[in-house]
Amino acid sequence: MHLAAHFPGVNATTVWADPRSRSQIDFSSFVHLARTAERGKFDFFFLAEGLRLREHNGRIHDLDVVGRPESLTVLNALAAVTERLGLAATVNATFNEPYELARRLATLDHLSAGRAAWNVVTSSDAFTGENFRRGGYLDRADRYTRAAEFVATARELWDSWTPGGESRPFAHEGKQFTISGEFTVPRSPQGHPVVIQAGDSGEGREFAASAADIIFTRHGTLEAGRDFYADVKARLAAYGRQPDDLKIMPGVTVVVGDNDAEAQERAYEIRRRQVSPQNAILAAEQLWGTDLSAYDPDGPLPEIDPVLDSGLVKGRVLHGDPFAVVARWRAIAEAKGLTLRQTVIETTTRQSFIGSPQTVAAELTAFVDERAADGFILVPHLTPGGLDDFVDRVVPLLQESGAFRSEYSGSTLRSHLGLAEPVWKG
Repeated sequence: MHLAAHFPGVNATTVWADPRSRSQIDFSSFVHLARTAERGKFDFFFLAEGLRLREHNGRIHDLDVVGRPESLTVLNALAAVTERLGLAATVNATFNEPYELARRLATLDHLSAGRAAWNVVTSSDAFTGENFRRGGYLDRADRYTRAAEFVATARELWDSWTPGGESRPFAHEGKQFTISGEFTVPRSPQGHPVVIQAGDSGEGREFAASAADIIFTRHGTLEAGRDFYADVKARLAAYGRQPDDLKIMPGVTVVVGDNDAEAQERAYEIRRRQVSPQNAILAAEQLWGTDLSAYDPDGPLPEIDPVLDSGLVKGRVLHGDPFAVVARWRAIAEAKGLTLRQTVIETTTRQSFIGSPQTVAAELTAFVDERAADGFILVPHLTPGGLDDFVDRVVPLLQESGAFRSEYSGSTLRSHLGLAEPVWKG
């Protein structure tokens, strides 16, 4: 299986009140998590991106991370303190340009000796776009159209240098970009940086099948994972690709205890700390789209209907139809006798794998063996020590069983992932 480490802090999964929690912006935090992942022989270290501070009811959302440095800058620094670990940056294809970003990614690939990756994301919301010259100009329907041409153009730039070190002029003319000139960075150690795509929608799956090396997804059950895996792998043939050309790696959380019962207790306590009474109200407001401060988090769910497009929450993506989600929450609350806070805990913060080291190792292996995933991107709840238990207690069991590597066999990220170097298309 393949394993990656996601630096925590982008969403409300991090338990900031834990005394072991540290800064999400101090370089020592990045170093600790990256070195832990490398000690565990992980494939890569993954940084998310936020281009604007999220707002709630006209104010900065203070229960979420409010400081987030630029990913490629951090990863260039981490290249100097790691040796084999892949370094993946999330960079938006809507508010960047191909030449400039291709140059930055190729530079990271050189400085790290072939360990760079780009997680391609898109944006269509005008709120984020206000930070940029072009504002919220991009229609949602066009975001993957631009992203697909962006990736193709970046690859043309990377291919404008021959494997032998000769620079050739490039020229690209398309609906999104028309550029020409000469690229300043020679072909990098792994040919092209690895391309990651995050998204579960139909258009996201198709984009991943056509252009990505890894798809970062989320699914909560073995059955859902198998369905997603089969669907995405089946799309590859239309683009002349083989099933192993795209790795499927869901984001997961893990809680380890001395035994399964202890792990369940720890997981419940983590969920309670992730969803404080204040956070429960804010989570409900994000769904209902209206001020719920008068409601008791330890009381019943609101009986009112959601307000669509209220503008109460900015910078967050709401997954699913609010009316359908509210109906599901109400059904769960009624069936289990849950309060508002308990319902938020039940529906939003469940850990993926909980148990003793042996239980967790066996369940991870089963997901891979049963074709529900090729590996996992671990999202810990603590900064920066959230991976320590997993690397110290679960990874050795995966190594002993042969499910995971004991040592790196190559030096580039592509070698870790078993991906061939791209054929030069000069």
